[in-house]
Amino acid sequence: MDRALGFVGNHPFLFGILAVLAVLFFAIENKRSGKKVSPNTLGMMVNSQNAQLIDIRAKKKFTTGYIQGSRNIPFTDLKERLEEVRAIEQPVIIICDMGVQAGAAVQMIGKDNVYRLEGGIGGWQSGGMPLVGLKDAEPKNKGKAKPSLHK
Repeated sequence: MDRALGFVGNHPFLFGILAVLAVLFFAIENKRSGKKVSPNTLGMMVNSQNAQLIDIRAKKKFTTGYIQGSRNIPFTDLKERLEEVRAIEQPVIIICDMGVQAGAAVQMIGKDNVYRLEGGIGGWQSGGMPLVGLKDAEPKNKGKAKPSLHK
């Protein structure tokens, strides 16, 4: 620890450059991944600004559970539907599994009023928020006798 402090004291110019590079990295990374909206803010934006929710997960994942009011435009189809999304005048919130792919979608759309859900569906659920369309998994051996461990 003393060596590190000694290095900083002896090389303030290098340390300054390192600090500037770190700040630039985080600023560029934050801009690249799009503006984030927390799960609580999402609800407020839908209610007060009529924000539109677009879930970019694959259709199969979307049907297993989604945020009420969202529509599905899979990420693979987004390029063909960019003009449709850009034409939306209300704020748009992009939803994916963990919030990473939504950042790429926000960048692709390239509008100021497009946001990504922080943490994606996982963040939404970990915040205790409900999903619509969850299919109750039925046991595979429903109506059949349970297998016995004894012969």
